[in-house]
Amino acid sequence: MSAPFFRFRPKLFETLKGYGRAAFRADFMAGVNVMIMAFPLSIAFAIASGAKPEQGLFTAIIGGALVAALGGSRVQIGGPTGAFVIITYGVAHQYGPDGLLLCTMMAGVLLGIMGLARLGSVIRYIPYPVSRAFTKGIAILILSSQLKNFLGLQVDKLPVEFVEKLKLLALHLDAIHWPTVAVAVASLLVIGLWPARWGRIVPGSMVGLVGATLVVGIGGLEQSWGIATIGTEFGGIGSALPAFHLPTADLATLRALAQPAFTIALLVSMQALLCAVVTDGMLDDRHDSNQELVGQGVANFVGPLFGCIPVTGAVARSIANVRAGGRTPVAGLVHSGLLAVVLLAAAPLAGHIPLATLSAVLVVAAFRMVSWNQFFRLRRWPPSDALIFITTFLLTVLTDLTVAVEVGVVLAALLMVKRISETSQITAVDESSETEGSHHSLIGKQVPEGVLIFRVFGAFFFGVVDKLDDELKRAKQEPDVLILRIRKVLAMDATGLQALEDLHAKLRAKGKHLILSAPHTQPLYVMENAGFLDRIGRENVCPHIDAALARSRVLLGLPPVPAPSDRTR
Repeated sequence: MSAPFFRFRPKLFETLKGYGRAAFRADFMAGVNVMIMAFPLSIAFAIASGAKPEQGLFTAIIGGALVAALGGSRVQIGGPTGAFVIITYGVAHQYGPDGLLLCTMMAGVLLGIMGLARLGSVIRYIPYPVSRAFTKGIAILILSSQLKNFLGLQVDKLPVEFVEKLKLLALHLDAIHWPTVAVAVASLLVIGLWPARWGRIVPGSMVGLVGATLVVGIGGLEQSWGIATIGTEFGGIGSALPAFHLPTADLATLRALAQPAFTIALLVSMQALLCAVVTDGMLDDRHDSNQELVGQGVANFVGPLFGCIPVTGAVARSIANVRAGGRTPVAGLVHSGLLAVVLLAAAPLAGHIPLATLSAVLVVAAFRMVSWNQFFRLRRWPPSDALIFITTFLLTVLTDLTVAVEVGVVLAALLMVKRISETSQITAVDESSETEGSHHSLIGKQVPEGVLIFRVFGAFFFGVVDKLDDELKRAKQEPDVLILRIRKVLAMDATGLQALEDLHAKLRAKGKHLILSAPHTQPLYVMENAGFLDRIGRENVCPHIDAALARSRVLLGLPPVPAPSDRTR
């Protein structure tokens, strides 16, 4: 009986077996620690995304709970992250709040399909230059988007485009609000310089947030100094959990949202699986990548019905969860539940949070997203990798993130094709150039005149076709029998199969013959399915080189070579 294509098996179900009081105590304390860290980040990412501040908390509460309950990782903490700030700001700016919610739901559907189709392992193989270029480009865009609140500039709406944004900000630099800058710098210093050993108990972002909020709120600096806060800009944060709301849009808008939805789905999958891999290394565990994608898909589809923006695995919060003792998805559920309690209890106080402090939180987050010395190491990379990194980075910053993702994926595919092509080799072989050992060797064996032998190594994909043609052109004479030794070909695609079909047809038209020696399982299966084995003749598909040489003698009408008495085959 065959195994099911996909098994719905969240990690929560597995980890609850034998779950006891000690495990809950550890998960609860880890959930408290992560909640403290998530509170300021959730609000900051929501505002930077063009959403209301409470939507970031809704995302961490509802989306985070669904990721923990249905995902494939033991310690993944879900919530809003910096990866989406630019794409979500652009969607909200162009299509409004409902457009952003619908786009997130569409991304959730795509994620679910990816998980059910078992594409989790494929997503992890997006090349390092592409994924790192996205991260660095997004970090630059986050920094540029925070200049307005960091400097207290009076700009109604920032453009989405990076260059246009900088131009508009430059025009308002003469109106820098220095009290706001003072709050932002003070917050930045507290958050950035907060000792790491203390940060495991209380994160620097929360210390900076609470400190700035108390100073601004108690000192009345909102009115006396004109410090912008959540209250002055958004009217505060609602002290209630979100109500169900079904976003609507016309067909044209849905079509337009398809591209950004794909971008969000790809970013969610990349970050969630990267986060799972990192925490696996810390716990010596193994996540289920397909289950993780399904869990992320459900979270991103259901969450927007309650006002949530895109959710994914948050690397820093998940690492903090592990370091604080979290070992099961219960810690993620605790983190979400406590955030709901804080939202209900402390919403009035949150209205005094300075926007300058939230911008400082994001500035620190952007700097910590990447190691900036990566740019100086590019000269040591292979030129093709460096070129792909620079191209993807520039497209991310200077154009549109959707375009950058699409081009980056195409470049990743081209890079993979190039790598596979470089590993594939076709060489003519005879007794003098033989490298195989034991009974696979040509040494001491008679190769009939008119027989040409090629050894193929690597994948038999489209890159091999040109190499095969080049080697045939280099041959001094056209062979009567061509033997392809494909024992070391582990994979064949449709283009490689077509190359064999064309080669066989060309040889047969001239009265020549093609013999395949020792095909591996996957290529043999591909040729069998396509009916090629019947067209070439099953007798011309031989299990080893001895049989292939014997078959060539039959095709040439030569008598068989007498076997030496000491031959053991």
